[in-house]
Amino acid sequence: MEGLRLTSDGTTMEMEDDYSDIRLRLLDLTDVDDFMEWFTDEKVSQFCSWDCFKSKEDAMNYVADVAVPHPWYRAICLKDKPIGSISVTPFRGNEKCRGEIGYVLASKYWGKGIATKAVKLVASTIFVEWPHLERLEALVDVENVGSQKVLEKVGFSREGVMRKYCLLKGKPRDMVMFSLLSTDPQVNYFMYD
Repeated sequence: MEGLRLTSDGTTMEMEDDYSDIRLRLLDLTDVDDFMEWFTDEKVSQFCSWDCFKSKEDAMNYVADVAVPHPWYRAICLKDKPIGSISVTPFRGNEKCRGEIGYVLASKYWGKGIATKAVKLVASTIFVEWPHLERLEALVDVENVGSQKVLEKVGFSREGVMRKYCLLKGKPRDMVMFSLLSTDPQVNYFMYD
């Protein structure tokens, strides 16, 4: 009876899941073996712009050249073990009031509420860390229903479908635009959640 525990009086009660200790932290080169778990998984990269990494050297180069210098890139950690990553990429120039959130999670952790918790953690801090930010956007492939559900649970507004908005693995794809504004009531709620 997974998820249940027998108490001293003979009754059963649900155990707290093993997925409650979710934290975000900077990713570094010592995390490369964990990083390879999701960056070599075809299921994870299916809706991403990148192809799976083929070597540890490629992963180390990515962490050193992209993740570490990125303005806001974090490892999603379960009990301090990286199991995915999440980032907020700022727009430049006149659009610097916007940022785009992106996240990936090792497929064996899908469906456990981890991505939802990670996105909530970002939503609870990014508008404070970046006070110039007014809007957090997410673009999700129309077929990536799981990621759409994550954003909806967090309180992002579904704004519509952007037809043939980008190339993904060389093919034009329709993308769903989601947004969360700094003035949305749930943002304050996350800060005290």
